Amino acid sequence: MAKHIGPIAVQLLICCTLMLAIAGPVAPAPTPAPAPTTRRFTWNVEYVMWAPDCQQSVMIGINGKFPGPTITANAGDLIQVEVTKSLHTEGLVIHWHGIKQIGTPWADGTASISQCPINGGETFTYEFVADKPGTFFYHGHFGMQRAAGLYGSLIVNGTDAQKEPFADEYDGELNMLLSDWYHENVYAQAAGLDGKDKHWQWIGEPQTLLINGRGQFDCSLGVDRGRKTCDRRKTDAFCPEGDKSERCELIRRSECGPFCEGAQCAPVVFNVEPGKTYRLRIASTTSLSALNVQVQGHKLRVVEADGNFVAPFDVDDIDIYSGESYSVLLRTDQRQLPYWISVGVRGRRPKTMNALGILNYTNSVSDWPAAVPPATPAWDNVTRSKEFTYRIKARPGTARPPEAVDRRIVMLNTQNWVKGHVKWAINHVTLSLPATPYLGAYFYGIEDIAFDAAAESPDSYDPSYDIEKPPDAQAPEAQRATAVSDRVYRVAHGTVVDVVLQNANALEKGVSESHPWHLHGHDFWVLGYGDGLYDHDRDSKKLDTAGPPLRNTVALFPHGWTAIRFVADNPGVWAFHCHIEPHLHMGMGVIIAEGMEKLRELNVPKEAMMCGQARPAAAVPLAPAMAPPSPPSP
Repeated sequence: MAKHIGPIAVQLLICCTLMLAIAGPVAPAPTPAPAPTTRRFTWNVEYVMWAPDCQQSVMIGINGKFPGPTITANAGDLIQVEVTKSLHTEGLVIHWHGIKQIGTPWADGTASISQCPINGGETFTYEFVADKPGTFFYHGHFGMQRAAGLYGSLIVNGTDAQKEPFADEYDGELNMLLSDWYHENVYAQAAGLDGKDKHWQWIGEPQTLLINGRGQFDCSLGVDRGRKTCDRRKTDAFCPEGDKSERCELIRRSECGPFCEGAQCAPVVFNVEPGKTYRLRIASTTSLSALNVQVQGHKLRVVEADGNFVAPFDVDDIDIYSGESYSVLLRTDQRQLPYWISVGVRGRRPKTMNALGILNYTNSVSDWPAAVPPATPAWDNVTRSKEFTYRIKARPGTARPPEAVDRRIVMLNTQNWVKGHVKWAINHVTLSLPATPYLGAYFYGIEDIAFDAAAESPDSYDPSYDIEKPPDAQAPEAQRATAVSDRVYRVAHGTVVDVVLQNANALEKGVSESHPWHLHGHDFWVLGYGDGLYDHDRDSKKLDTAGPPLRNTVALFPHGWTAIRFVADNPGVWAFHCHIEPHLHMGMGVIIAEGMEKLRELNVPKEAMMCGQARPAAAVPLAPAMAPPSPPSP
């Protein structure tokens, strides 16, 4: 794939935000941002040997490090990231989670959807506008590369044109990127998930939770009943050249413990001043885990969710699902001591120790918290998770959704056996991606040969399906074989779409899981949630159209439903999927081809599309623009 820097129109949007702070010194509150500029980054994506939890593993790093570098920009800036792939065994794409990619759908970074994977030794340049301020991140979107460590923070600050309503309410920033980590590599995980019959194998629970890429396996930083405490004695990391002792081998692999000098698994410490207010940005790029975050002895005021302003509310802790991000305001109004930041698993029976960080007041009388770390709320208390989620409302002044709806899609979320394989399915269809990116297929008019374009994905399911029962316990009239398909939903430009996500029982009796659903290319309004089966005549009257929050990721709770609304105003081909990495790998997602009648108005670079059936089509000049016909009106 050739190097490409494509011309795009830089759009001045709105915003006023702040500068990122990493573990250690705190960034001050920002001064007004200058006019939009171009931010250029050069990355080499490669395998690295790293010890994020004091156990060395092969990971995917950027420029020799993990996590990837933080991108900091202002709203309206043009971001250019030149990516060279030095991975020798797999393709590569990078998704910019939360960036809408207005006018640049080819830069969304989704393999087989928006672009071809970057091949070994090749360079590809992503170019897009940071369309609004907020707390975002980026990650690999080929195979399970996110779970292999390919991720980092993306912070978009504000400008005078787009001032965040809480921008004057804090003095500095802290940034916290959360993830989970497995000692089994992602290739073995994928092989287990793809296994047939008795060879199918679930990935299990992660070994470690990470804060900004750091954690501690098999020991706790704090005194925790039933857990081994990490040895806090400082270890000299100096080893003379040629010393091959066991001690020096551990030091070279960064396996000498979190308090070894220069350890890659060292504790994360946020230094703060007393009597100040800090914006704590929290984003989750976990492969599997839903998490709970609390800062010992401190209240958190929630002000942002997924880059959107919310009506402020105070909590003791927050639940955060994979793909979500928040900003909370934290007031340093306690005694000048160090305090625990605790991150624990929610929604699944935890087999992973809490991750611990430290909020350290300057001039503290101690350098280490004396108290026991706070306990995570009960993992199976779904009511608590719902109560937090339901409190998220739009801040006054947020755009309201259109009242008239053109199309409603109800998506039944089930788990099924398909020819000996365990799959997740939507309306009895499990997603399989084609070799040719959808965007290229539509752009070059070859969709009929690139994937199954004969019909669309189904808008609904048989109403006799009982969501409280496993698939094999359904009544005969509700049973239906699950199909493997690469079909899409075709949506005309400007269409107002309602989607109802309907959760159901999995293969095992009495089991229904939470799923965080992420929509690329859009924010959507979260109209409401409910338990049990969605009934439109009854439940549509309960939907909030007066002040629903805008999100790009939303939770679907066990045996319940979630309703969202979006406007198809961004031509492109967009993924809508569960953000749990193994669930997407097992087919839990759909594709929305939006505004294809306007696609030829965009400057889609052929370098992003030259694979599969699009390779010969991209090699010849385009004929005069002839847009594909619009889908019939709903």
